[in-house]
Amino acid sequence: MSSNVEPPEIAITSPETAISRYFNFNYYRTNVRTEVFAGLTTFMTMAYILVVHPLIMSDAVFLQESGDLFRELVVITGITAAIGSLIMGLYGKYPFVLAPGMGTNAFFAYSVVLGLGIAWPTALAAVLIEGLIFIALTVTDIRRHIITAIPNAVKIGTTVGIGLFLAYIGLAGSIETGGAGLVVANPVTKTAFGSLATPQTLMAVFGIFLTIFFMVRRVRGAILWGIVGTSLLAWTLGIAAAPKGFIEIPSFPSHLFGQAFVGLGGINASNFIDFLAVLLVFLFVDMFDTIGTLTGVGTQAGYIDENGELPRANQALSADAIATTTGAILGTSTVTTFAESASGVAEGGKTGLTAVVAGVMFLLAILFVPIFEAIPAFATAPALTIVGVLMMSSIKNIQWEDLTEAIPAFFTIFFIPFGFSIAEGLSAGLILYPITKLFSGRTKEVPIVTWILAVIFVLRFVFTTLRFG
Repeated sequence: MSSNVEPPEIAITSPETAISRYFNFNYYRTNVRTEVFAGLTTFMTMAYILVVHPLIMSDAVFLQESGDLFRELVVITGITAAIGSLIMGLYGKYPFVLAPGMGTNAFFAYSVVLGLGIAWPTALAAVLIEGLIFIALTVTDIRRHIITAIPNAVKIGTTVGIGLFLAYIGLAGSIETGGAGLVVANPVTKTAFGSLATPQTLMAVFGIFLTIFFMVRRVRGAILWGIVGTSLLAWTLGIAAAPKGFIEIPSFPSHLFGQAFVGLGGINASNFIDFLAVLLVFLFVDMFDTIGTLTGVGTQAGYIDENGELPRANQALSADAIATTTGAILGTSTVTTFAESASGVAEGGKTGLTAVVAGVMFLLAILFVPIFEAIPAFATAPALTIVGVLMMSSIKNIQWEDLTEAIPAFFTIFFIPFGFSIAEGLSAGLILYPITKLFSGRTKEVPIVTWILAVIFVLRFVFTTLRFG
């Protein structure tokens, strides 16, 4: 199947609408109601990014010189998420939602700006150039071939790993930041079960049971209603602060807009090596986080075809690349496809309308920041946990009796949650796959592109270890 061929249109017996024809609802056996619920669910699961991302970015010294930019960063976060998601939905026609990525924002703020002392406009310039390189790689079809080169064992392992990763994010959220606290740090055992004496943890447990009830009763929008029900109860009991308002007119991000172009002029002989190192890290992490998410969630949703390809891969990758470039111009770190998109897929979202709805919600959220600020992190923990349960089902498709397949799959699964990075798990799996085949004398089963990726990942580990420790 060609990677850019739209599934054949099937005649619709009910009155056709422009939306159903455009997104080919009949082929995917879906409808507007299902897609809207899925989009709302993904948005609610990802809404934390509207608060967490600005906190990480504005908490750094490089932004304090311009004052409190939290509100400006909320606006930028919403706009970039909307742009990326709308392009993904309307052009890529997939239910994948984008936003400024967690992890890369912390690397941007604390390692690049505060750690290396690179001026924040120059760091934005690195993100801008990275986005342009992404666009070039997509146009030349290189990134689609990379997806095809990922072995099935690693693809499936990525799906399962993302599921565990999402559950871990939900259950291990810090109490101090409003998280569930069901998994906490422990100096002896590394991690441990949290305390049920904590109100937030009890609310998370309530939310999990509520969502399970809705799921097993097959209530439409079960995951979304779990988030809403948990939030309402928490506000009523005073465990979480209720919204202080409803609508707030956003301010134009004047302190951040266009600073990436200013940063280009800040590249000089003294910082060029560090700038190049930062650019390469952004490039690797964003590229393989995106590829890992598209592969993992795409496998869960059943999009990967018999050739191991994601149909319309270039469109999906273009949305990510354009969003990253736009985000840099507006003044934020790398924008990427979110693994939380799996929550919408779990609700039945199968087409780009899911991403469109989420994108519109991100745009509207700029006006309703007080409401979304009030949604506690522990209210989204049940959604992430249940999605983890659903994504675990793919594990049965791994050939566990074949160690050359099982070992790469296991390390992929293991390092995604425990390395707290989709890219790290994908790296481990892609390095081990050709090595295990080599040790077993079955190198003919490994495509040349897979070998190239393995070498690149080894070099990446060496480079980042020497440069960043």
